[in-house]
Amino acid sequence: MVQPPGYTHPQYPNHLCHLKKSIYGLKQAPRAWYLELTNFLLAFGFQKSLADASLSIYRQKGLVAFFLIYVDDIVLTGNDNAFLDHVVNSLAARFSIKDLGPLHHFLGIEVIPHHDGLLLSQHRHIQDLLSLFHMDGAKDVATPLSFSIDLSRTDGSSSIDPTPYRKLVGSLQYLAFTRPDICFAVNKLSQFMHSPTEFHWQALKRLLRYLKGTIHHGLFLKRKSSLYLTALSDSNWGGISDGGRSTTTYILYVGTNIISWKSARQKSVSRSSTEAEYKALANVASEISWVQNLLFELGVCTTSPPTLFCDNTGATYLCANPVYHSRMKHVALDYHFVRERVSTGSLRVLHINSHDRLADALTKPLGRGPFLRLQSKIGVSDGASILRGRIMDTH
Repeated sequence: MVQPPGYTHPQYPNHLCHLKKSIYGLKQAPRAWYLELTNFLLAFGFQKSLADASLSIYRQKGLVAFFLIYVDDIVLTGNDNAFLDHVVNSLAARFSIKDLGPLHHFLGIEVIPHHDGLLLSQHRHIQDLLSLFHMDGAKDVATPLSFSIDLSRTDGSSSIDPTPYRKLVGSLQYLAFTRPDICFAVNKLSQFMHSPTEFHWQALKRLLRYLKGTIHHGLFLKRKSSLYLTALSDSNWGGISDGGRSTTTYILYVGTNIISWKSARQKSVSRSSTEAEYKALANVASEISWVQNLLFELGVCTTSPPTLFCDNTGATYLCANPVYHSRMKHVALDYHFVRERVSTGSLRVLHINSHDRLADALTKPLGRGPFLRLQSKIGVSDGASILRGRIMDTH
């Protein structure tokens, strides 16, 4: 730290200030805070999770507690309220904290308890976006993107100021944490942030109109659900407007609850639909491995290997049949770890009919009928109807 102007030491004008304690606002502050809190948790008896650096786990003498931190926002849960109170009191004695009580908000996500599970919603964030961009009175639509319009970098329309476009897309990326139904639309519109046009801006406003009509939709995590891991992967073979690169999509379920999903363009061009689907399989297989490690640390053990569904016959055979190696020898070796997991029995890759592809809503724009059919199956529920059902049950 340089000496502040006006407080320069007359005898040592070229000396620097020695930083003895982290100051809020410095680049070193987040790291220093993380280390300080980590040392406190380790001394208390928590163990750092190997699967997630932001998670600490306490498991001693029948007591189980999970400590999740995101910068200075903390979620603490466990199987004994008295022990949790002890942890909170110890934290308060060491740090300046504010106990907000039972979990109801975390990082802008509203957590609504229900006798059948938890509803995760961001309807307030949607309402703020509608007000900020003056879309409160807009007419809502049934789908995020138009099925008949293909978005491209050069559509012939005039360029616009990229600042509001980038601001809105960034806000929608955060909203996709609880809305997998807009995952593909946000990913697609994010590809034009460097030079958006009026055509792209209209597509972005259409997405806001869709959110206006589904403002209370969110993820409903059911309490009574199995712990069986199931995943679906899909990929559309890249087109000209995407530079030849395919879009990788997967959805991962624990029982009937969706816990992970992704829609993103692949980093390289695939020479066939089988290659594109095989790369998608590799991505979701790595996600499954991480989820299995996390569940194991949480004390959840699955008795059977997870199942991965794919609608491409060639990619399904490639996972278990090395005969296809002659066609795919140009594919990077890191994708072939799927075949190793299948051979050891730790993963099952099965073929699924094209009509049962739930990941289609995250791969390409769909018409109103197919999109609405898949909307609830990928985990998006109408929070308003769920809450109305809770009120009826209480009376």
